Amino acid sequence: MKVIVVGCTHAGTAAVEQILKKHPDTEVTVYERDDNIAFLSCGIALYLGRIVNRLEDMFYADPTTLEGYGAKVHMKHNVIKIDSKNKKIVVQDLNTQEIFEDSYDKLIMTTGSEVGVPPIGGMDNPRVLLCKSYDQAKKIYESALNYPSIAIVGAGYVGVELAESYANTVHEVTLIQSREQILNNYVDEPLSQTIIEKLKEHDVKVALGERVAEIEDGDQLTINTKAGHSYKADLVIVCTGFFANTDLLRGQVQMDGYGAILVNDYMQTSDPDIFAAGDSCAVKFNPTGEMKYIPLASSAVRQGTLAGMNIYGNVRKYMGTQATTAMALFGYTLAETGLTLKKALANGLNADCVTYHDNYRPDYMPTTEMLTIYLIYDKDTRKVLGAQLFSKHEVAQSANALSICIQNDNTIDDLAYVDMLFQPNYDNPFNYLNLVAQQAIDKEDNN
Repeated sequence: MKVIVVGCTHAGTAAVEQILKKHPDTEVTVYERDDNIAFLSCGIALYLGRIVNRLEDMFYADPTTLEGYGAKVHMKHNVIKIDSKNKKIVVQDLNTQEIFEDSYDKLIMTTGSEVGVPPIGGMDNPRVLLCKSYDQAKKIYESALNYPSIAIVGAGYVGVELAESYANTVHEVTLIQSREQILNNYVDEPLSQTIIEKLKEHDVKVALGERVAEIEDGDQLTINTKAGHSYKADLVIVCTGFFANTDLLRGQVQMDGYGAILVNDYMQTSDPDIFAAGDSCAVKFNPTGEMKYIPLASSAVRQGTLAGMNIYGNVRKYMGTQATTAMALFGYTLAETGLTLKKALANGLNADCVTYHDNYRPDYMPTTEMLTIYLIYDKDTRKVLGAQLFSKHEVAQSANALSICIQNDNTIDDLAYVDMLFQPNYDNPFNYLNLVAQQAIDKEDNN
């Protein structure tokens, strides 16, 4: 069988490895328009914050890795057309400009995502930068060395992580967000306010409800908002989200309204000979059961592996995602999974939330830390729908445990009394996840 992999980010790398591990006789050809693969963009903030010294360490594979598996790898080769009816592609060698055709039995689309460029005047200014790729990260790092003040447009995960990184490197930072809260896809308003307070404690200026209209040039850049306010900075980094890079298959396979490819449980598109994985496709979001565009490296690796498994037949289904994420923020851990209360209610669910706020382990221990958990659940089914955790204690793995609860349709009754370890170094006789679920039961039983 001849398999072509178009684009080689996390999903593409995982697919190639999986195919050739199980079916080493497969002819696998990779076309990648860039000169690098497998870049962990989630590590950019670590590099900019001087926590990781070499940006190159954010690559966990290179073309020789894939060639070692047995793949034919063509870097700096841009696929400019896919003809799914005839199972052919048209490719341009970006070094020689030569254009040629290739054919496939199965095609795996792992072209990833692009940074969304908002309709803001002045985006072409050389001091206005985007943040996702290796080259963009290098440019940001080099530029920031010469500029003391930085404005970040967009307060999702990337924007907040960058704000923390630059605050820690003694830059003057302004974080500008079009919505009335930060991290609106991940946390509810109370936790958003807590995180804003932490940012302000580290001298980050946070501007909410400010949609940027234009960026004017000058000795300093002037960021003008539609609300009529202006902010000054030497450098502007725009991180307002991502979109699926899927134009090559538009009109040839089914997509959602945002251009993300729709796949079945086996990562197969509406064309049975084309598979898709990673940021190019929508994912099943388990808390609601709907297909959503949620670009995450964790999903990409899983989907790429499954695409590699399933090109020879339906071997293993994709389990869907809870979109579980975490970040380090000024010594705290923020972790979340599933739905926020606001999004649960917007999806028509009869949802509610309880808040746990206490030390994570007994007071008689030499030290302890305060832990806040917001647990979201369905009042009708009592199923766990989502959670947000914030503490100086490491709570990322607790978010993973709650992700499993959502995956398995567990209820607050299950979570309240599920067996968890007790050891005073780590928790109380009832673990804090038990305790927050018991709060939810008390709230429901007393209504």
